[in-house]
Amino acid sequence: MLTRVKETPRNGDKGVTASEFFVPDLCRVRAVFLLLVTSELLVLVLAIVQADRGWIDWNYFGLLSLFVQWTTLTSAALICLLRARLARMSVSAATTTIVAIVLLDVLAFSLFADSVLHPQDGVAVWQGVAKKMLLALLIVLMVLRYFYLQHQWQQQREAEMQAHLASLQARIQPHFLFNSMNTIASLIAINPERAEEAVLDLSELFRASLRTGDQLIPLSRELALCQRYLAIEALRLGDRLKLEWQIEEGLEQQAIPPLTLQPLVENAIYHGIQPRPDGGTVRIEAQARGAFVYLLVQNPKPDQNNQQHNGNRMALANIQSRLRALFGEPAVLKHSHQNDVYTVTLRLPRQKAGEQKARKQ
Repeated sequence: MLTRVKETPRNGDKGVTASEFFVPDLCRVRAVFLLLVTSELLVLVLAIVQADRGWIDWNYFGLLSLFVQWTTLTSAALICLLRARLARMSVSAATTTIVAIVLLDVLAFSLFADSVLHPQDGVAVWQGVAKKMLLALLIVLMVLRYFYLQHQWQQQREAEMQAHLASLQARIQPHFLFNSMNTIASLIAINPERAEEAVLDLSELFRASLRTGDQLIPLSRELALCQRYLAIEALRLGDRLKLEWQIEEGLEQQAIPPLTLQPLVENAIYHGIQPRPDGGTVRIEAQARGAFVYLLVQNPKPDQNNQQHNGNRMALANIQSRLRALFGEPAVLKHSHQNDVYTVTLRLPRQKAGEQKARKQ
């Protein structure tokens, strides 16, 4: 798993923080497994090339596998133990240190293996050791170069995703601004306290629409934003707007992208309640099922001939794009019509806000 580098000054050079490093975390089982599989494939290639008869020299393959796997495991263990210190070094210093660790490890195992398998004196021993160290040097430099390029690509992809999310979120602006201002203006003379509360609600909505730093927030904050929005719309629609809330307990910290549920509620008002003379009911539901959390927003079926319906589709496409960028395929947004009721269903992976579950390679 690669993590994004954050460079900070260190002794006049540029380094990375202790929690971020361009080399994969070799303390993880998956990373060590991939390293062992890759090294074993390399051993297989060398054994095939070395074979004089047949396809492969099995004796050479077995001995080389033992040597390479032990060298790989011990080097990975040392890099794992020194990871915090390596991460605070510059890229060049960390690379040099890792290369030195691997070469010293190869040197120690080469001398031990030669003393056991081929006990002899002279130049031949050191020539064999030199060949192994040169081969190890080339391999480790290629592997580190691959890790660095992979990390650079990952960093660029994350930056592009951040810009894309900020762009999508910046497009979300409430349609009800002018209606809300007119409502507030009419309340100033007859109920100034309620007008002041409406101004505070409206300012909080716009503050949320301009806040692009948070990728995920607790569901409780998004629900509070929906309540502020509905409080403003209740002033304008009065008895025409009826609400039903069914929020399962324990989902307060569920992670959700900001301004995800509020635009769905806004669409329910704008397309399902406002055009109807007798109004209707908006139902908001949240419940957990297994590894997912389901959010539902229901309202009376909008008029298909209403040109405003296209705006609803654009809002749904906007939200779906943000969900895919943050959660990938596990997050689903769909809408349906049944018995004159329009339902938007949102499925999110069960995850608490603040948990670091970014999708990395």
